[in-house]
Amino acid sequence: MTEVTCAIILNGDLILAAQRSESMQLPLKWEFPGGKIEKGETAECCLLRELKEELNIEVEIIGKLNPSIYSYDFAVVKLIPFVVNYVSGEITLSEHKTVRWLKRDELRAMDWAPADVEVVEEYLKFTC
Repeated sequence: MTEVTCAIILNGDLILAAQRSESMQLPLKWEFPGGKIEKGETAECCLLRELKEELNIEVEIIGKLNPSIYSYDFAVVKLIPFVVNYVSGEITLSEHKTVRWLKRDELRAMDWAPADVEVVEEYLKFTC
């Protein structure tokens, strides 16, 4: 099982969604950004590192949601979601095609990667 972190990045009442590039697995699907946990790394450290590497931003972790486990054709992924506040940095894309800031009621309308669908539902269940 591959353990992967993801961030529900909040900026006021907006939430960041990132679209996977055409060259990535699950091309053009939307996801919450993050990445694979490296050996000896905590999930929290992984998340902060990945957001800096992939988006050039700093965040503050404010909570953790239940993991989503999904069996893709290429791997079984345990997606560990965190709720974070955007702190600083101008978004620079190194892997994703684009990003969008969404309102809470727009989340279900996106074409999410399958593991992220469960994260969306988990997030909406615990927020007003």
